[in-house]
Amino acid sequence: MLNFDRYEVLTFDCYGTLIDWEGGILGALTPLLAAHQIEMTDDALLELYAGVEADLEKGDYLKYRQVLEAAVQQLGDRLGFTPSDAEKSALPESVQHWQPFPDTVEALKKLKQKYKLVILSNIDDDLFAGSAKHLQVPFDAIITAEQVQSYKPALNHFNRMLQQLNLSTDKVLHVAQSIYHDIVPAHSLGLSTVWVNRRHDRAGFGATPAASAEADVTVPDLRTLAEMTVR
Repeated sequence: MLNFDRYEVLTFDCYGTLIDWEGGILGALTPLLAAHQIEMTDDALLELYAGVEADLEKGDYLKYRQVLEAAVQQLGDRLGFTPSDAEKSALPESVQHWQPFPDTVEALKKLKQKYKLVILSNIDDDLFAGSAKHLQVPFDAIITAEQVQSYKPALNHFNRMLQQLNLSTDKVLHVAQSIYHDIVPAHSLGLSTVWVNRRHDRAGFGATPAASAEADVTVPDLRTLAEMTVR
């Protein structure tokens, strides 16, 4: 078990860890598929989406809004329909309405009593600003894909954070749901990690590509982490 008292900063992935991004994705894409008479299970749709988005993020940098629009276009290409401009914009426009998990806000407030809190997110600045209103906690730093011009699992978010906060890796604990986007790259830099296994009661990797890495601590939700660390 980690000594949680040694850390000064908790860094968080946002979407999937703090915000219910799978619910948000399904809320936007399920009506789209229904409009084109496409039937898929939620898990099949999330798995298909995971691969499409990850591939787009590996290429030349695009703003996340453009990634989401291109992902809808590629889903159409693969499933045999042509999305309209309005349908392509519906997914990025929905981001501002995606909600935190039920335990997120109170857990963040509790963790804020002990630690500096930092966001490391594959998002645009303006899109995160919409989500920040739901999270209700002031973050000590916010580092986005738009700022570093790349997407995790690339290391730019992490390197920018360490440089900006002027901290050694042993003072930072990274908290995330995605093994692929977060746990693997964080470990490669020597950061301690907490895997928030939001899908602990479901099979598969959902909207993130499959990956393998052992986090230092695994919890089912953020409330559990707050109870473990702040007494």
